[in-house]
Amino acid sequence: MMRQPSLTATASFQALETHAIEAEDWQLRGLFGADPQRFASMSLEAAGLFLDYSKNRLDRRTLELLVELAQELGLEAQREAMFAGEKINLTERRAVLHTALRAPRESALCVDGQDVAADVHAVLDRIRVFSDAVRSGAWLGYSGKPITDIVNIGIGGSDLGPKMACLALRQYSHPRLAMHFVSNVDGHDLDATLAQVNPETTLFIVASKTFTTSETMLNANSARAWFLAHAQAAHLARHFVAVSTNTEAISAFGIDPANMFPFWDWVGGRYSVWSAIGLPIALSIGFGYFQDFLAGAHAMDLHFRQAPLEANMPVLLALIGFWNRQFLGCTSLSIAPYHRDLSRFPAYLQQLEMESNGKRVTRGGLPVEVPTCPVVWGDCGTNGQHAYFQLLHQGTDLTPIDFIACLRPAHELEKHHAALLANCFAQSEAFMLGKGSDEVRRELQAQGLSLAEIERLAPHKTFPGNRPSNTILMEYLTPFTLGALIALYEHKTFVQGVIWGVNSFDQWGVELGKALATKIESELTGEAHPELHDSSTNGLIAMAKAAV
Repeated sequence: MMRQPSLTATASFQALETHAIEAEDWQLRGLFGADPQRFASMSLEAAGLFLDYSKNRLDRRTLELLVELAQELGLEAQREAMFAGEKINLTERRAVLHTALRAPRESALCVDGQDVAADVHAVLDRIRVFSDAVRSGAWLGYSGKPITDIVNIGIGGSDLGPKMACLALRQYSHPRLAMHFVSNVDGHDLDATLAQVNPETTLFIVASKTFTTSETMLNANSARAWFLAHAQAAHLARHFVAVSTNTEAISAFGIDPANMFPFWDWVGGRYSVWSAIGLPIALSIGFGYFQDFLAGAHAMDLHFRQAPLEANMPVLLALIGFWNRQFLGCTSLSIAPYHRDLSRFPAYLQQLEMESNGKRVTRGGLPVEVPTCPVVWGDCGTNGQHAYFQLLHQGTDLTPIDFIACLRPAHELEKHHAALLANCFAQSEAFMLGKGSDEVRRELQAQGLSLAEIERLAPHKTFPGNRPSNTILMEYLTPFTLGALIALYEHKTFVQGVIWGVNSFDQWGVELGKALATKIESELTGEAHPELHDSSTNGLIAMAKAAV
């Protein structure tokens, strides 16, 4: 892969530093007042999505400089390297080909002599046959009854993606099938799920590429023991399937290898929802809609690969995010979906962005010279309005917001959707405009308050405004538009990784805690003598052992 120049040494970055000084005092009110065409020139459509980025503290020159920075850092060449299957995950020497998972069957791509497209569609064909059998009722449990509950056991990307998508697309779900997701090693998670299901009609999906992931296998083995308390070992194959590549381990568990759905080492966990990890989605909404989900992502792939950078939705979203992080000092990004069914989308993006770009060294192993990924967080918009939006409006930190909404609802309840969109659009306007002290004083005066009372209240009712935001709209939340939305943020994450010079596709920071947990667990269970830890950890271990 090409050697990337130092970010801060580039001419475009240095030009941006000078430009940022000029932009320090910009007010969004003034930017809109000076440019009547700002909304039209700072919005675009792609793959069924509409992005309005006009409420950001930047101008056309800012965008020109940001695009020049992306070009100077070799974004276009690195983008092509990813799509071509080059091993851009340098620390693990792997290709990064989640885009191949949603490419059409006729796509031609070979990696290390292997026909990737053929492999992908062979697995998709197996998913189609299996999901059709379960959904039609042809797949029966050990007592001859059709499946009514599906429990996905995974963690990280093997949980967050399918859980988020199944909830988002619940309008398309099969009326007989209830979806459940277990990821936490906290036994309360599995216990609560098992209390809701019947062993005769429950299908478990164990999602672990190696079939050795500690959290997943602890839950899987507990689910297996629960099942065998009601049935026989010979029945396991009708109630457990695996998303894995470890044939020997799944066979020993009692799963029929014919019901093993593999994926590949070039599929990172947080990019895996398009692979066999998406089996719960296909079971819930049906394979036809699952294909639409893949098609929406592929449509965004084509746009990302083909559109010029200055009119490229993922690129613009990434560059604006970089501007906010680097030059406005924004340490977090709030995601505000104004759609109840997207309630898990902020959590999904937390992993996608923070696990990808929460790095402090470059691909070459040198310290990153600038701040990298902001903290990503959020909740459904109207819930947030009555909780943390107070901080966003009047707090001391500047926090950009991505508003996400649908123009049309999937329900027929009167007045609800107009109220929802009114809140979404009003909040983005309020964050941009704010409310000045003079305006507050006039309002209080009109209420007949005394001068002393006006002066007492005015500081508390003043909003600084000038808060940046994006608004992403779609007509309906469908499998296609959800696929496009996820792919939009995937490519945004890739672009920002290129800008910061980090490897967006490894996650070594996850491993340290796991290794230490394994040691401490053996000490808690008495399988090993306690090691010397710090006094806090020793004290906590002692308390836990005393409570047993």
